[in-house]
Amino acid sequence: MRLLLLLLPALLFARHTHLEKYYQKAFCDKVHGQMEYRLSDGTRVDCQTSTYSFEVDFGHKAFESVGQALYYAMMTGKRPGIVLIQETRADNRYIGRIKKLARRYGIYLFIINRELQIRAIR
Repeated sequence: MRLLLLLLPALLFARHTHLEKYYQKAFCDKVHGQMEYRLSDGTRVDCQTSTYSFEVDFGHKAFESVGQALYYAMMTGKRPGIVLIQETRADNRYIGRIKKLARRYGIYLFIINRELQIRAIR
């Protein structure tokens, strides 16, 4: 019983319409990229194209995605990109904040929703 009580918050927070990989594949197919591009240090770029290294993540992990995108770009010599997954209206608050960072640091920002509609954010 104690274990269930300890895990309950994590289980509730972890609920998503689809797994991250579902959105990652949809985006990567759309841009003709390579999924899970492996770097020399063992880390993996979610979607690598000829010009961009994209990190795909859920809205609430938006700030993490900035660091990962910049790191992947540094390691590959490509430009940084982020694809934020928007499953709920609450994700909009993260998108607005990351939009400012993306402009400042030259990160190409995309949003993908539950219906797999993809839009670039400028």
